[in-house]
Amino acid sequence: MILHWRSPLIFAHRGASAHAPENTIAAFELAIQKKADVIELDTKLTADEQVVVIHDQTVDRTTDGTGKVNNLPLAALRELDAGSHFGKDFQNEPIPTLEEALEVCAGKIFINIELTNHMTPFDTLAKKVSQLIAHFALENHILISSFHPIPLRTFHQLSPTIPIGFLAKSGPAGFLSRSWLGRAIVHYQAIHPEKSDVSPNLVKKAHKYGQRVYPFTVNAPEEMAKLFSMGVDGIVTDDPALARQIFDASHSNFYDLSN
Repeated sequence: MILHWRSPLIFAHRGASAHAPENTIAAFELAIQKKADVIELDTKLTADEQVVVIHDQTVDRTTDGTGKVNNLPLAALRELDAGSHFGKDFQNEPIPTLEEALEVCAGKIFINIELTNHMTPFDTLAKKVSQLIAHFALENHILISSFHPIPLRTFHQLSPTIPIGFLAKSGPAGFLSRSWLGRAIVHYQAIHPEKSDVSPNLVKKAHKYGQRVYPFTVNAPEEMAKLFSMGVDGIVTDDPALARQIFDASHSNFYDLSN
């Protein structure tokens, strides 16, 4: 299980999205190649209730199309180019289904599936994601996360053995998520705070309650080193290879200083 794996874990945010278009098979394969520990990806339902991997409510930013994801059927989404905006080498990269992403990742890497149905928290996304995880028998390789408590509670009722991560917005907006009330509402095993809200006290308190701390989204080397020094259990980053390099360097320096 992911929570029992070594710390700190390197989460590839939407795949290795610093070097490939986010939430695509190309980004996931690159993350595996770069030896990330976990792939973080985002899920939504299409108009015909298929689970696809995309972050935004609309396709406008990451494809050559327009419109809301939940207003478009899978067939229409599959016709869109989700790679050219990043670079010509990724031309015609499609929006993947969650099933395709799991096929690529199964047996190679842990997977953090974010439920991004914040606007429709009572839809069937949690149920369908739970069914796909069971289909691939990946229960021990998955962490489910969301900013919204309702999809997390729904998913936990369906798949109670799979760990939950509660995402917390930055500053005052995420205070409740980081507080005792957030723990009471969701009963999460990991908290995913915005990087600027992480402190030694937050890490200490989370560990007191047996919870892991996975801050997002950390791309600057100095921020990576600082968070590693606080004892976080992992970081979510667009550049997993850089994060591994920074951790290895800081780990080596720690032992050099102790001799």
